[in-house]
Amino acid sequence: MPKNKLGRLLEKLEHLKASVRAKVEHPFHVIKNLFRHRKTRYRGLAENTAQLFTLFGFANLVPAGRRFTITESRRAS
Repeated sequence: MPKNKLGRLLEKLEHLKASVRAKVEHPFHVIKNLFRHRKTRYRGLAENTAQLFTLFGFANLVPAGRRFTITESRRAS
């Protein structure tokens, strides 16, 4: 990237895109690897949608659970 004003602006833009991408890709990583949901079986649109909503909800709770586990272990010791 050039070291002028346009280069700095492009670098900030790329940093912003990377941070958004990291926040969006984390739940997919949790669902595919932690919950082992790699194949989608057709069970009807309502059931598939309900299952994915549930899995994404749990994926959002995984980092929160880890954070609470760390704070609880600090108090216990």
